[in-house]
Amino acid sequence: MKALQLKASSTSIEGVALVELDKPEAGPGEVLVNIKAVSLNFRDLGIIAGQYFGGPVAKDTVLCSDGAGEVVAVGDGVSRFKVGDKVAGTFFEGVNDGVANPFLNPALGHSAEGALSEFRVFQEDNLVHIPANLNFEEGSCLPCAGVTAWHAIMEAGKPVSEGDTVLLLGTGGVSIFGLQFAKAAGAKTIVTSSSDEKLQKAKAMGSDMGVNYKDHPDWEEEVKTLTNGQGVNCVVEVGGVGTISKSMMCLGLGGKIGMIGVLAGPNGECNPRNLMMTGSSIHGIFVGSRQMFESMNATIEANDIHPLIDKVFEMDEALDAIKYFQSQAHMGKVVIRVS
Repeated sequence: MKALQLKASSTSIEGVALVELDKPEAGPGEVLVNIKAVSLNFRDLGIIAGQYFGGPVAKDTVLCSDGAGEVVAVGDGVSRFKVGDKVAGTFFEGVNDGVANPFLNPALGHSAEGALSEFRVFQEDNLVHIPANLNFEEGSCLPCAGVTAWHAIMEAGKPVSEGDTVLLLGTGGVSIFGLQFAKAAGAKTIVTSSSDEKLQKAKAMGSDMGVNYKDHPDWEEEVKTLTNGQGVNCVVEVGGVGTISKSMMCLGLGGKIGMIGVLAGPNGECNPRNLMMTGSSIHGIFVGSRQMFESMNATIEANDIHPLIDKVFEMDEALDAIKYFQSQAHMGKVVIRVS
């Protein structure tokens, strides 16, 4: 079978190659899935660069955490799935509920083999049914970005509800999912971007307000203006230390920040004074559990939510897909069609 593999100790895209591997078989308690599509995440770039947790991969590793496909075989004892089911793998292995321990729970595409192969075997507990309203390409967008956004908005702290205001930083996969989940909950939304074109697209998806942070370097002040000085109830924070101080200044009374990413780089300051002044909180978000995945899927199906896919590449264009994703020209998700 074909697979996209990162060679051991690699630190650049030169270490990524399309290879032929043996097709696996489902053993007891296992499910064999024909992967149909995979989506890319920011972490994939860090893994390829050898800058993810623990440095370069120690062995040849199939890339990507997010895949969706069709069940083609089940092993003895499997009860949750049958041949023909449309499924997606969980980001972490062995986390049915609660909080994952990234040092103990293997994550696909790094400490566990990834999903970018024509076939992959999963333990039964590490799979979910994808929402009935989604195709395989859309289903492949859910495991990392979707669950991360859901965790930040609906699981961490007080769930976002009707009348709240949610601030989404940027227009990548997590932020666009955050926009969709916030709107499904009846909240108002503010999206930031350096592109007026992307802000217009976000508005077409239901964003109530937008802030171009190039035009407004002190974008936290613009957010306060847009909320009549009240601040927001929730920030989906994908920037990290480079933006966290500004995000804290955006919070209203009893607000929360879902601390997710490091897109703004490693440098910045972090003054928590406004947390004290507003009685707010920061929640560390590292994807989520299978229970969160299943709760999210129920909302996606009930509200007919469809992930925003920017572009779909074929399997033999996988390196082009990675380079395009790296350019940050996309909005939402970039998908590779596997089979």
